[in-house]
Amino acid sequence: MREERGLILLNTGNGKGKTTAAIGVAFRALGHGLRVGMLQFIKGKWKTGERKLGEHTAGLTWLTMGRGFTWESEDLERDREAARTAWKTAQEWLSGDAFDLVILDEITYVVNYGFVPVGEVVAALQNRRTGLHVILTGRAAPPELIAVADLVTEMYPVKHPYRDGVRAQKGIEF
Repeated sequence: MREERGLILLNTGNGKGKTTAAIGVAFRALGHGLRVGMLQFIKGKWKTGERKLGEHTAGLTWLTMGRGFTWESEDLERDREAARTAWKTAQEWLSGDAFDLVILDEITYVVNYGFVPVGEVVAALQNRRTGLHVILTGRAAPPELIAVADLVTEMYPVKHPYRDGVRAQKGIEF
């Protein structure tokens, strides 16, 4: 008999598509009647196409709790507080029974900037509700997150139009 359990998926690397891949799994899960929670830690200012759709999709709870890209920040302390607030919500989602799949979008940045200790994230993942699937996204995943994940995918940039001076395209990259 095959084992069924909640899985941890990790999308990392310097290439594009980490969040997009997570959203693809979210829509697959929704198609099977699963309840999905998407929590975005960093993105905040942009009204992306996926956010516009996600915020109005039945069965999907979409929270964008960041203040925008941290490397553009004028107030890292406010970013740290926003991340800690988002992390409290994530902890509730991981231990509660509201969702079958939780996506913690760009959690690696929160850990790598020291806003939330990696050990705290690992412990919450290990102690999550039985059967809960989790997707983690973000560049430079620390070894501790790689170790706790069941599936790790690294996005690798082979070619990108930005290198040729082409700006991000509405509907394609945001």
